[in-house]
Amino acid sequence: MRDFSASPREMLASLWCNRGLIKASAKREVLGRYRGSVMGILWSFFNPLFMLAVYSFVFSKIFKSRWNTGSDSKTEFTLVLFAGLMMFNLFAECINRAPGLIISNVNYVKKVVFPLEILPAVAILSALFHVLISLGVWFLAYLIFFGLPHATVLYLPLIVLPFVLFILGLSWALASLGVFLRDVSQFMGVITTVLMFLSPVFFPATSFPETYRSWMYLNPLTPVIEQSRDVLFWGKAPDFSMLSIYWLVTGFIAWLGFAWFQKTRKGFADVL
Repeated sequence: MRDFSASPREMLASLWCNRGLIKASAKREVLGRYRGSVMGILWSFFNPLFMLAVYSFVFSKIFKSRWNTGSDSKTEFTLVLFAGLMMFNLFAECINRAPGLIISNVNYVKKVVFPLEILPAVAILSALFHVLISLGVWFLAYLIFFGLPHATVLYLPLIVLPFVLFILGLSWALASLGVFLRDVSQFMGVITTVLMFLSPVFFPATSFPETYRSWMYLNPLTPVIEQSRDVLFWGKAPDFSMLSIYWLVTGFIAWLGFAWFQKTRKGFADVL
């Protein structure tokens, strides 16, 4: 039976050597999602707008949520909310899909030449496409209501890229676990819902009770959401010391997820 390398070098080499296949597969997936619908790919534009309108109404009108700035501007609240929601949606979409990636592509498991390890990368690239559309909407709204964005938006890739590594590592692990434990997909649906309300998506981290605030900062979504808002809306540079640690930790998590996937993939064909 073929041995699959689990080294960090193999992880990077696989993603790089299969970059063309990853890009083509992600493009096919994005187009296939809206094939046959009247509005087509425009749904990727209207879906986040609709959910944003609902969340903004519920949390700004009903719960009277604010961002501790002393401002009652609904536009400010909406854009700050949207910045955090984009990051959470990227995480939730990928993590909820991950347990079913191998199960839904059984035909690839039988093909020795197909690199199964790229399937999580394809899912993430597809999700990033929707994030880019949402980000375009965010910039347009900011330009209309507040003028030119802060120069700190250029730091956004430094925040998103390690977050992608973190998601990729979890996706590899969950894709493997989903083959052997079919309950994983149901469990992750519950987990992402809980994380949505335990992450500073609808409120600033400082509004969390001090007793539990230190625990919330252990949430891997917290630094991404908070720093994304800092560079996008508040015009603050990211905390580079924390960001450097985040890069190291997420890189390690990505390798652990890849190593687990490579070590367990021999059993996929037997289970499926």
